Amino acid sequence: MGVKMTNWHSITKEEALQELDSALTGLTKKEAAKRQKQYGYNLLEAKKKTPLILRFISQFKDFMILTLIFAALVSFLVSFLHGELDIVEPAIIITIITLNAILGVVQESKAEKSLEALQKMSAPTALVMRDGLLESIDAKELVPGDIIYLETGHFVPADARLITSVNLKIDEASLTGESHPIEKDADKVLMENLLSAERINMVAATGIVTYGRGTAVVTATGMHTEVGHIARMIMEDETPMTPLQKKLASTGKALGIAALIICIIIFLVGILKNRPIFEMFMTSVSLAVAAIPEGLPAIVTIMLSLGVQRMARKNAVIRKLPAVETLGSATVICSDKTGTLTQNKMTVTELCSCKGKEAPDGSTGKFLLTLSSLCNDAVLQVSGKGKHQNVSATGEPTENALIMAAYQVGLSKSQLDLLNPRIFEIPFDSGRKQMTTVHKLSDGSYRQITKGAFDILLSECINIYRGNKDAPISNTLREQLTRLNEGMTAKALRVIAVAYKDYPADSSFPARLKNFNGTQKDRATGLEQGLTLAGMIGMIDPPRPEVREAVLTCQMAGITPVMITGDHVTTACAIAKELGILTKDTSMAQLRAAEIRSNHPDRYTSPVPQAMTGAELSQITQEELVEQIKDYRVFARVSPEHKVRIVKAFQTRGEVVAMTGDGVNDAPALKAADIGCAMGITGTDVAKNAADMILTDDNFATIVAAVKEGRGIYDNIKKAVHFLLSCNIGEILTIFVAILFGLPSPLVAVQLLWVNLVTDSLPAISLGVDPPDKDIMKKKPIPPNKGMFADGLAFKIITEGILIGSLALLAFIIGIRFFDSAALPGDLVRNSRTVELATLTTPYVGRTMAFAVLSLSQLFHAFNMRSEHSLTKIGLFSNMKLVLSFIICAFLQIIVISVKPLADIFKVVPLTPAQWSIVLVFSFLPIVVVELQKNRRNR
Repeated sequence: MGVKMTNWHSITKEEALQELDSALTGLTKKEAAKRQKQYGYNLLEAKKKTPLILRFISQFKDFMILTLIFAALVSFLVSFLHGELDIVEPAIIITIITLNAILGVVQESKAEKSLEALQKMSAPTALVMRDGLLESIDAKELVPGDIIYLETGHFVPADARLITSVNLKIDEASLTGESHPIEKDADKVLMENLLSAERINMVAATGIVTYGRGTAVVTATGMHTEVGHIARMIMEDETPMTPLQKKLASTGKALGIAALIICIIIFLVGILKNRPIFEMFMTSVSLAVAAIPEGLPAIVTIMLSLGVQRMARKNAVIRKLPAVETLGSATVICSDKTGTLTQNKMTVTELCSCKGKEAPDGSTGKFLLTLSSLCNDAVLQVSGKGKHQNVSATGEPTENALIMAAYQVGLSKSQLDLLNPRIFEIPFDSGRKQMTTVHKLSDGSYRQITKGAFDILLSECINIYRGNKDAPISNTLREQLTRLNEGMTAKALRVIAVAYKDYPADSSFPARLKNFNGTQKDRATGLEQGLTLAGMIGMIDPPRPEVREAVLTCQMAGITPVMITGDHVTTACAIAKELGILTKDTSMAQLRAAEIRSNHPDRYTSPVPQAMTGAELSQITQEELVEQIKDYRVFARVSPEHKVRIVKAFQTRGEVVAMTGDGVNDAPALKAADIGCAMGITGTDVAKNAADMILTDDNFATIVAAVKEGRGIYDNIKKAVHFLLSCNIGEILTIFVAILFGLPSPLVAVQLLWVNLVTDSLPAISLGVDPPDKDIMKKKPIPPNKGMFADGLAFKIITEGILIGSLALLAFIIGIRFFDSAALPGDLVRNSRTVELATLTTPYVGRTMAFAVLSLSQLFHAFNMRSEHSLTKIGLFSNMKLVLSFIICAFLQIIVISVKPLADIFKVVPLTPAQWSIVLVFSFLPIVVVELQKNRRNR
């Protein structure tokens, strides 16, 4: 911003005005214009957008894609030089990689959307003093030193130091994580090292005024505000690659290198055997096509897209395709508390009198709720009837909870107000920590009701409510009531005490009310004394009922749930213990020590098991956090920077981190995490645009379903990779061995493309819809550093590839020896090593049988991929899409061979029933062999 002072909360309001060279009458328009040039507009900077063409080009950086482009170009060049211009193969390859690039651009996350959403949150207008006059201006025109006016319902347009405050409460939940509005006090001067949530003499941009009014002097605008700092972190932090992206990139690079090596070897072998150079180029390109699963990127994209659709039906909307499988690898889920683990709605959970707990529908409970509803400014709204009835409350969250609790036992605030009209009130004051109203009762008498902090209200009470007859409060009774209050606070309940005082109808009380013309303190001194304590009401933002089971499921699945919140450590730990996130016993004394330690970190050193405050976090280095973080499950009173540090500390330890959240304060951590999960209902646009996934029902339990789906998708992708690579190795060996031993090529390039792009694709996609294993959530997460080919998968791929290749090659030799002998030169039959490749330029049975066996054996082999268990156990028809794809592909394969025009294109000949019988026996053998292996392993 340019203004040197940063700790505005630690100086007086007069010093702030002096530092900013401002006054209560505001800036002049001339001075404001001058500062506008110096500081710029009160807007967030937009990250420079990457041009569409560059985003498209960046999709071709993958090593496998570059290898395929090279293969396509070589294929075209060789065919052109050989005088046989063939554009089919390169055209198919280029089409596939282009479509894949387009999909990548469409699905690509745009970081600037997060910043655009932040800009939308800025208040469009602001009430400001200019030239001594109050006027409304565009919020972007605010400058440091401006005097702004804040009223109920206003957005806070910039960071500012309060000058005046009258019962001012600001909702900063989206920025600080606090679950309730923060009471502000302009007269306070605070310590320097305080978190944003604790700076009660400051207001921050994007806050909402929920109660009261105030004035403030602007201290920071634009990118120099708290929300601007968050925006800068979003701009600077890069989203990490998902585990699947890393593994597929590694796999593609390995396959590309292998393909090039094979091409070179085959080319050199061909040259040594005096084969034509051009023909060897074509053969090498064909092998490159066979070695690389060209359809793999598209198949993976399709499988992820299908997963996205399934997850959307389960209330989890994916914004980035590769993020689908990341949850399946998640080892830590860092969750915000407010609105994610809890309902973000204060709820009355306990009523107490001097006798102990009271039932809400009992006589004492109803009396207590009646008093708290009358001494209340919230408004109850009821719409609809019967099953369609909707009940809500508008006002301060604590007061909303009180009138909602009263409504649930048949007490309507509007009816209570009609029967007991309010004739006088003393608004809530942070200094007194209580509120008072006076009502005229139906019998003509008057009742004063006061509600507020227990300790302060108890000191004003002389009697205790005991039904029809009040009793004096003894010292023993005061101690008993204090213990009841401590028991409620130990459960992290916010305790509201309620007291009253009755005045007879013939008293001079109504006349006395008119004489209270002094200060609010004078009024309180005359009224809020000699009261009768009715009881205490405890409330909390309760956990979502389904979250505890979701947390347990995560723990069974080897996933560590961690709570990260801006709320107090006492409340956070109480919720965490109830949900099962905190598993060790944490005493109330430890929680209190942690609460005090968060304000005075230098005075307290005894740790709370598994819980750390933001103040403690600020005292340790990132290296120390990385070392210690494994012992903690709750982080309370944290700032946005702390959240990012926590996420990155887990990542440094090798964890795959999922982060849930809904507020502006969560956005940087959502983006830094391996996968960010934003809340769809309560989530801000900033959080949604920074996230990879949006939970449309704001339900933590939805994450469990998403984790299960993610694991299933990863398993299915692994099945597809297993299937494609074993098939492609079979194709490579078929050609490689034939050429190595002087045989003509069993397959031509167009046949290889047909097998790879048609026969392989449908079965592979069908494997992508296999249902997850029943015990998938009882397995540990897949380590991010664990290769895709671990646990013997590489060996399986190679051996199965050898099996498929051997069967195709055997069919090729049988076809040549027994069915082509009459049509081929005699020396081929006698000694295949002496035959030149050029002597076989027309279709023949051997090549057709090899083509058929290679295709059909892969179709049968797809069923082997479904599970480690036998097909008889999982059921042959439990994946009907795979059965359907088998039928379709087998039919297409038969048509290609049997229909003359198609046979000419694919350079094959129709087969006789005897030849088809051999093909079918060979093609079915992979099922037999793999089933025998499964039975042996599972014994």
